[in-house]
Amino acid sequence: MSVSEESPAGEIAAGYGFTGPALELGALLWGGVCHPDARIRIPLAMLTRHGLVAGATGTGKTKTLQLIAEQLSAHGVPVFLADIKGDVSGISAPGEESERVRQRAEQVGQEWAAKGFPCEFYGLGGVGPGIPVRATVTSFGPVLLSKVLQLNRTQEQSLALIFHYADQKGLELVDLKDLRAVVAFLVSDTGKSELKGIGGLSTATAGVILRALTAFEQEGGGGFFGEPEFDTAEFLRTAGDGRGAVSVLELPAVRERPRLFSTFLMWMLADLFHDLPEAGDLEKPKLVFFFDEAHLLFDGASKAFLESITQTVRLIRSKGVGVFFVTQTPKDVPGDVLGQLGNRVQHALRAFTPEDAKALKATVRTFPNSPYDLEEVLTGLGTGEAVVTVLSETGAPTPVAATRLRAPESLMGPVEAGALEAAVKASPLYGRYGEAVDRESAYERLTAQAAPREEPPDEPPGEPRDEPHKKPREEPSLAEQVVGSGVFRSLARSIGTQLGREISRSIFGTARRRR
Repeated sequence: MSVSEESPAGEIAAGYGFTGPALELGALLWGGVCHPDARIRIPLAMLTRHGLVAGATGTGKTKTLQLIAEQLSAHGVPVFLADIKGDVSGISAPGEESERVRQRAEQVGQEWAAKGFPCEFYGLGGVGPGIPVRATVTSFGPVLLSKVLQLNRTQEQSLALIFHYADQKGLELVDLKDLRAVVAFLVSDTGKSELKGIGGLSTATAGVILRALTAFEQEGGGGFFGEPEFDTAEFLRTAGDGRGAVSVLELPAVRERPRLFSTFLMWMLADLFHDLPEAGDLEKPKLVFFFDEAHLLFDGASKAFLESITQTVRLIRSKGVGVFFVTQTPKDVPGDVLGQLGNRVQHALRAFTPEDAKALKATVRTFPNSPYDLEEVLTGLGTGEAVVTVLSETGAPTPVAATRLRAPESLMGPVEAGALEAAVKASPLYGRYGEAVDRESAYERLTAQAAPREEPPDEPPGEPRDEPHKKPREEPSLAEQVVGSGVFRSLARSIGTQLGREISRSIFGTARRRR
């Protein structure tokens, strides 16, 4: 059924009549009828203005991510997706045609064809399937690590002081045993004077940090930190046929550690932000990054942490990166961050409790004025339907449009475990990141310094040696030991190494790399 240009539905449809490249979301719903000729779309260039995909559990958020990711890849735009439940891996395989898919395609005017898309699969620290993604403790930084360890503000400041000391002394914190060694050194009789001039480190605070590190390791978190450290520039790759690579971070094996993976996602985003050059307004994004379970990042976050997130989201647009936060309701995202999200796909909300009803009213207030009764529409949407508003090619918000979404063309479900493992092992990145490396770092340096030196053998009887002009050799300082070591000189020759880089820290305290 076509819509009249003079009707409210026609005015809404006209707001999505873009002339440039755009992603197809679906068809307009008005008065309970789907209008396949009224296409609801997102301009490709506006995806760097970020977005929000929200809705109650089971309303189709994951399929919406899949639908958007497929089209981005087809336009040559790399995509990053976090696979929390293990059902996004199907994007690598062609979909299966069914009566339900055919009906949906007919309803929305879609020419559906089964397609798979180029994918790389990753896993945090090698836990579960995927190419291991690791970060060094130095690069992760004190702010994000404090959130993982659930430290308070005072403890976070002390941890930042510890990182500052390690940076100044050239002590690379590769894994958690390195950090533990530096903390123990700074409260030892030998090392406690090192920080006196800049505030010091109390034994009590050091004890809290060490206990938090121990608990974190006992939960299996130690493997996420180490080398080879993952280069987030890998997310910017395209396939040989020009399609954008879809990077899928497999998280089912760590879903019980939500604070960890949400903070790791923030590290990835911060790393991209500080390493990518300024790009300005582009015809298409360099990368679109989907930040799933976004509420976990903001839960319990300090004001300073939230300000850092807001600044990153606001400025990363100029680097050519679009960020979509995925969560249940817009109220999960702080207002300052929500204000940066120009594109909205809101799936159904439930209003079973007073809290649900309050969240529903708050969500309605975040949308522009609309001819729809949004409270009624949002509670009546079916699976695979959503309320949409995006930024037009001129940057103005489009009219609010209830939309029946297209069906993804890739497999709507996980691929078989064997196929996933084969894809991981066949990737050229597996040889680069597959095996963990434990090289000499802060732990080995401090352990070597603390080890008692062997006493020289007694002089044999006879005349003493005549060395009147030789001065006793002074013991080198810790910094001299590190800088003068062969390991340091070797690593300093390579810009891509950790010790060979300039350690300057970002708004999140993450260490910047020269690429």
